[in-house]
Amino acid sequence: MLQVRLAMSGQVSASRGRTFLAGKIVFNFGRSAFDCTVRQLTDTGATVELESVVGIPDQIQLLIVGTNQVRPCKRLWQSDRQLGLVFEAQQANPPAPAPAAAVPAAAAPSAIPERRSGDILRGHMLALRAALDQIPVGILLLDAELKALFINRAFRNMWQLPDAVADRNPSFTDLMHHGCKTMAYELPAEQLQAYVAERVRLVSAGDANPIDLRRSNGDVVRCQCTPLPDGGRMVSYTPVTDIVRASDKLKVLTGALENVEDGVVLLDRDLNVIFLNRRMREFWEVSEEEVARHPAYVTLLTRSRRAVPTGSTPEQIRAFPAKRIAEIKAGDHKRDVQTPDGRNIRIHCSTMANGGRMLTFVDVTDLVGNARQLEVLATTDPLTGLFNRRHFLTTLDAEWSRFQRYYRSVSVLMVDIDYFKSINDRLGHAAGDEAIKAVAEICTRGKRKSDVIGRVGGEEFAVLLPETTLSRARTVAERIRKRAEGLKLGADDRPVSLTVSIGVAEALTSMPGIDALMKAADAALYQAKEHGRNRVECWAPPAPPKLAAE
Repeated sequence: MLQVRLAMSGQVSASRGRTFLAGKIVFNFGRSAFDCTVRQLTDTGATVELESVVGIPDQIQLLIVGTNQVRPCKRLWQSDRQLGLVFEAQQANPPAPAPAAAVPAAAAPSAIPERRSGDILRGHMLALRAALDQIPVGILLLDAELKALFINRAFRNMWQLPDAVADRNPSFTDLMHHGCKTMAYELPAEQLQAYVAERVRLVSAGDANPIDLRRSNGDVVRCQCTPLPDGGRMVSYTPVTDIVRASDKLKVLTGALENVEDGVVLLDRDLNVIFLNRRMREFWEVSEEEVARHPAYVTLLTRSRRAVPTGSTPEQIRAFPAKRIAEIKAGDHKRDVQTPDGRNIRIHCSTMANGGRMLTFVDVTDLVGNARQLEVLATTDPLTGLFNRRHFLTTLDAEWSRFQRYYRSVSVLMVDIDYFKSINDRLGHAAGDEAIKAVAEICTRGKRKSDVIGRVGGEEFAVLLPETTLSRARTVAERIRKRAEGLKLGADDRPVSLTVSIGVAEALTSMPGIDALMKAADAALYQAKEHGRNRVECWAPPAPPKLAAE
C-alpha cells in the first residue's frame, strides 16, 4: 500500500524490502518519542507499526535504533496501528515523472540527497534526547533565561507534570510553582514562596551544591545544578529515598548529601563508551579525546582499579573486569562498592531502549559514615561511652545462647553508686555526672576483650563476664569496689568519698533466660545495700524446701 501511494506521489524506490527493525517516532523537537517497529523500509519511505497512532503529528522524525540514521518524515497514510511515511527529502525535491514507456520504474535514479552536517547533528541530538527519556534520573535543561529546553520523562513522572505543560517550555519558576500547586514539597504553606525564591536564586547563580528535596509523599530526591557553557543550566533529580530511609536522622543525612555529585556513563549495545560526564572522566582519569574514540568499557575496568572493591585478592582483581562486564550485560541492577581510596560508591545500571546501558555513580561516603555514626549513637550511652541498656541486653542474650549450647560459665555484675542522690544534692548534678564517669572508667580498667560493660540505669552499671565462674567474678567485683573506694569528689577542702555496692550472679541451667540472670544479680546487689553498702554479695539459689517428717 505504501509503495502504491509513493508511486502516486511521483516517487519510485530503487530498493525496497520487508524489514522488522526497532525504531522510534520522535517529534516535538525531540521531547516526545514512541517506540515502533519498522515493517517496511525503502529509499523513499517506510511503513511503521505502533501501539496507537493517536497523537502522532504529520511532521515527525524516524530513528532506526542502533544506528545514527534519523530521517525527517511526513505522514502519507495511517490505519489503527500503522503509519505510511514518506521521507521529507524526497518530497522537497521530487524527480520529474518520466513516461512509463520511456523509463522503467526500476531504472529510476535514486533520489537520496547527501545528508548535511546539520542533519547529522540533529540526529545525534535526537538520539541523545531519546536516551535521556529512558533513564530513571529526572533531567531538566534550561536556557540562559531559565526557560525549559528539554524535560525528560522521569522528571515529568516525578513531579506529575502534564505533557501539555512541559511542552510549552515553562520557566524554572513556573515549574517550582507547579510543585507548590500539586503540594509536592514537604513544607508549611507559609514557607513555600520563600523556598521557591531561594531555589530560583540558586539555579540562576549556577550553585552546584547538591540539595536534598523531601517530597510530601516521603520520597527524597537529590537535586544538582550544573552550569552549561552557553549560559544555560542542567538540573538533575536523582532518587535517593532508599539511602535516606536507612536513617531516621534526616538532618544528619541531609548534611551528608550536600556534597554528593553523580557520575553518568552511557554505553552502546556492545558496551563501548559513547559518553562520560565530567565526574566520570575524573573518576576514570580519561580525557575528552579518549572518550571521543569510544573505547570499550572493559578497557577502563582493566587499566584502572578505581571501582575494584577494597580488600580484593589478586585473583579477584584479575577477574573483576570480566565479572563487571557480565553484570552489566545482565541488565538492570544496583551495586555498592568501596574504592581503594576509601570512598563508598553506589552504582545503578539501567538498560536503554536501544540495547545500551546507562550507569550512574553516586558517592555515598558521607551517608555510610553517618549511618555508622547513628548505629553507634543507638547503642552507646552518651555520658560514659559505655553500651546502653538495650545493647547490653542484646549482647547478653547472644552470650546466653552460647552458654546454653556449650555450657560455658557466664557471670554478671550489677554495680551501683552508694548514696548517689546525696552526692547530687550536696555537690550538684555536675558532680553526679563526674561520679558516673569515674565509676564507668573504673569498670572498664583492665577489662578483657570479651567483657561487656553497660550503663543500665542512672547510677547503675552492668558487667558481662563470659567464661567466668562465680568465684572469679567475685574477684573482679572486689577489684572494682576497692578502686572506687579510693575516689574523692568535690573540693579539696571538702572531699566526699565514693563507694559502690556490687551484686554478682552466675548463669545456671535452671534459669529460664537472661531476665532471671539479671534479677539474680539485682537481688545480690540489694543484699549488698542491705548489709551496709560498699561491699560485694554473690547470689545463691534458694535451698530446696525440706520434706516434712512422716
